[in-house]
Amino acid sequence: MPDNGIKFFARGGLKLDDDVEDEIESTLLERDAATSRPVGAGLGRVRSHPSPVEDYASHLVGTIEPSLAGLRIVLDCANGAASEVGPKALRDAGAEVITVAAEPDGLNINDGCGSTHLDLLRAAVVEHEADAGFAVDGDADRCLAVDASGEVVDGDQLLAVLALSLHERGALRADTLVATVMSNLGLVRAMSAAGIGVRRTAVGDRYVLEAMRSSGHNLGGEQSGHVIMSDHATTGDGLLSALHVLARMAVTRSTLAELAGVVQRLPQVLVNVPGVDRTRVGADTELSDAVARVEAELGDTGRVLLRPSGTEPLVRVMVEAADTATAQRVADDLAAVVRSRLAL
Repeated sequence: MPDNGIKFFARGGLKLDDDVEDEIESTLLERDAATSRPVGAGLGRVRSHPSPVEDYASHLVGTIEPSLAGLRIVLDCANGAASEVGPKALRDAGAEVITVAAEPDGLNINDGCGSTHLDLLRAAVVEHEADAGFAVDGDADRCLAVDASGEVVDGDQLLAVLALSLHERGALRADTLVATVMSNLGLVRAMSAAGIGVRRTAVGDRYVLEAMRSSGHNLGGEQSGHVIMSDHATTGDGLLSALHVLARMAVTRSTLAELAGVVQRLPQVLVNVPGVDRTRVGADTELSDAVARVEAELGDTGRVLLRPSGTEPLVRVMVEAADTATAQRVADDLAAVVRSRLAL
């Protein structure tokens, strides 16, 4: 709840460019802004929408063809924006829906529930013997899932399910999925095996969308559960993602575990190294040599990524490898080099 705020969108429902957001922030922080802000009638007008929930639910359901009849689903609404429309959309699509965290009171949004706290959803799926469960976050722009046994299905796996669905129907533009540098190598391998390319971007759904718009791709997302299906929406939409994954289950008569199993996730270890000069990550020769040695050691069984924080004197060391022990060892070794070479 303390993190609630105001989100601005451009005409057409697109996120604003970074420079526009910076200008808005700068204007709001100006000392004399209070005297230059509009007042009274200058603030604009209020227009009521007569049926927003019904219209939005109808739009969501209209994007899938098969009925979801016969599927029992648990939906964790994070006590947020999806609390009313989420269950309605899934029920209108034919599913049996059990809801949790669907009673927002202005204080309990994301509080021990939703896509950032999956234990509630996992327990409910097992308790109700559901076919699957989906958890959105407070503003419902992303979702994660759990299968019938309560195992987590992350954003990479959901992207794979959706990409394969589009690919098989000849609807995945340029046979390419857009994902960030944090997406697991297992996703890339699964897509390659299916004849699908993966275009990598910086971390952040805005960068995924920029890449999609510039190249005309229609599916992209992040490991965190932000999925953009640009044929139907201009931003991430957790309910839209959930419906299309469920539609895939209905069409293929497969369990979520079977569909998600196409991605064999490599163990991934992330080590944060604070108190370093993040600006020199790409300029230090010894650090570059250390990364090259590790990459040679891992070969095609893993990968390394050094990510400087955008706001803090911190570098994130991410390593994927065939096993957790190797990933942890390599990440710790590289973190030591970063700490030594980039110390402030």
